[in-house]
Parts: sequence; C-alpha cells; structure tokens
Amino acid sequence: MAGGSTTRDTVLVTGGAGFIGSNFILTWLQSTSSPIVNLDLLTYAGNPANLASLEHDPRYAFARGDICDPQLVAALLREHRPRAIVHFAAESHVDRSIVAPDAFIRTNIHGTFVLLEQAKLYWSSLSGPERAAFRFLHVSTDEVYGSLGAGDPAFCETTPYAPNSPYAASKAGSDHLARAYCHTWGLPVLTTNCSNNYGPFQFPEKLIPLMVLNALEGKPLPVYGDGKNVRDWLFVEDHCAAIRAVLERGQPGATYNIGGNSERANIDVVTAICDLVDEFCPRPAAASRRNLIAFVEDRLGHDRRYAIDAGKITRELGWTPAQPFEDGLRKTVRWYLDNATWVASVRTGAYRDWIAKNYADRLTL
Repeated sequence: MAGGSTTRDTVLVTGGAGFIGSNFILTWLQSTSSPIVNLDLLTYAGNPANLASLEHDPRYAFARGDICDPQLVAALLREHRPRAIVHFAAESHVDRSIVAPDAFIRTNIHGTFVLLEQAKLYWSSLSGPERAAFRFLHVSTDEVYGSLGAGDPAFCETTPYAPNSPYAASKAGSDHLARAYCHTWGLPVLTTNCSNNYGPFQFPEKLIPLMVLNALEGKPLPVYGDGKNVRDWLFVEDHCAAIRAVLERGQPGATYNIGGNSERANIDVVTAICDLVDEFCPRPAAASRRNLIAFVEDRLGHDRRYAIDAGKITRELGWTPAQPFEDGLRKTVRWYLDNATWVASVRTGAYRDWIAKNYADRLTL
C-alpha cells in the first residue's frame, strides 16, 4: 500500500483506477484537501496510469485488492477511519455481461454486499459526530430502469426497476441491497443513478473511445442494429461534480438521478466523431470517415432508449451539468488523439481478443 493517513476526513473510494473512479479522484484532489484511499483490484479496465500524476501526492493512498474480501475491507476501514465510502467498483460493460455474467454477479452484487456489511460494522463502532457524519455513496446506472419508448417520460427516482441485461440486473440487485442496509440498520446510504458517461480515461471497448480510435486508424466503425438507440450522455467531470454534491449535501436514504440533458442516437454520436477526427486528423484526398460506418447485427436485448430526469438533484442540491455535449465530445476526441501512449498501454492482447470476439463474427447488415 502506498501513502496513508490517520485523519478522520479521509474518503475510501472503490474502483478508483477505473474510468469514472479515476476522474473522481483527480477532480476531488483538485477541489479539496481531504485524503483519498483507493481500493481497486486492477482488472482489465482498472489502470493505475490514470492516476500517475498522484504518485507523490501525500493525500493519495492506493490499496490493490478485492471488494469481495471482507478482511481486507475491514482492515482498510480500521486503518484509515474514513468519513465516507464512495463505491464505484463494478463490472460495467453490457456486452461482457452477456458473454460472461458470472463476474457481474460476483463483483456487483456480492462485492457490494461485502462493502455494505463491513461499512455497517465500522459505522456501528463510531460514536457522536463521526457516526452522524459517515456516508456510504453507492454509484449506479440508469440501466436498472429498463428501456423507454420514443415518447416516454425520462427516468425519475420513482421509476420502477426493469433491468434487461445481466449487467443491469446485477446493478439493480446492488441498489436494492444498499436500500435494505439503510432501511433495516439505518446505515446512511446515498444512491446515484447516472446516464452514459464519456470523457478521458474511458476503456476503449465503450462506444465513444472505440469509434474515435477505429476512425483514426481507418478501421470499420461497428454500429449495432439501425444505430437509432438513444442514450443520454453525461460528461464524466459533470458526473464527478454531482457525486461530490450528493456526498456533501444529499439526504441519507435518498436516490439522485444524474443526467447530461443530452439525448443522442448512437448513429448521430458516431457521425459527429467521424467529423471531429476528420477535422483534427485530415486525410488528404480521402473520403470522410463516415464511410467507415458498418451496421452490424444488434446486441441481444438491446435497450432502445435511456433518458434521465435530473430535476431532483437540481432542485435539492443545485447541481446541473455544465458541459454541452458538443463541447464535451470535442474535448474527449482531442484527449484520445493526444494520449497515444495511454491508449497503447490499455490495448493489450486481452483487449484485442475481446474486440475480435464481440464484433468480428457479427453479421454486417
């Protein structure tokens, strides 16, 4: 373990070497002096290079380990005595959950159970102001709500759960566990459900970085089905700001939906990426990279539309997304083009095998 702190202002983050977790840690340490302890197993999508800039920062400590290990979690809580746990650690890619759902059940459900149980025991040992101030913030997804039709109202915090993939079902299970620990034992749990994140450090199996890198390299751009599946896009730094607001001012036991107010069809996102890559990296006398788009056989059970109503977090906590989608996408594309070393470091043989397995055998439509 690197670093360490005995202050009672410490926050324990799980999955902090992943995409959203690493952005949260970086933005947290830019905006506060409170120390961070990062517990991460460093599976395929966890990359310590995301946090290389913190190598000599005394406010940052890293512990490599599994959230399913109760002894490790208990030891970290005893050593660092955090005032909060922010729980990002999760298997998160729908396609992987269809191919191998067991990892999602283990990490997302059992791992969350272990964290909640150890947090309950730790919280119960606190007294006075420390007990009153403690929070467990559980980070989840809009996919637990299922799929919307074109004219349906956006998901709100009271929308019934209807998960349609193993990933979404595992996150729904973890949400229910978090609620149960709050209702049964009074553990001060906060839950957030966010829309599709994008931005720096996202593992390139996800739509936006995959399309950026394939477009740059002149490879086919595989778009599921007719490309008209709609997602609400949330710039990752806006998401991190929302999580800080919930942690600081949210009501224990409450759920807050976090969205970007940026619904876009997948095909429109892909064409916008093509145009940006053409702008940043023009190919003399070459056709538009839009010509690389290849519609492929759709994902099993592909949800048609997600949309988030973020009115509650705006009304109660004063948070709204600051980044318009067009500006955020431009920043994101530029980041991937400017960070070739990072890209190369995460595109291992295992990653290439996964991309081949998931896309190569799909029928071109």
